Amino acid sequence: MESLLAHIARKEREHLAVKKVDVDERPDIAARFRVGAVPALALVQNRRVVARLDGRVTTPRIEEMLDSHLRAIA
Repeated sequence: MESLLAHIARKEREHLAVKKVDVDERPDIAARFRVGAVPALALVQNRRVVARLDGRVTTPRIEEMLDSHLRAIA
């Protein structure tokens, strides 16, 4: 998932910022965004989670989730 997210971060740098959080080191952030499973991918807009994927997911699923939201802001 990391390489895909690095690619997306470069490709969409004008529209989004990708942040990696170690939930063991930052349990406050994990609690704030209700991370229950690791890995987790949360799409945050205006400090609210607008989409989430928990656990291992496929690349097409991640792209589908991001594309639907990126199209809305483009």
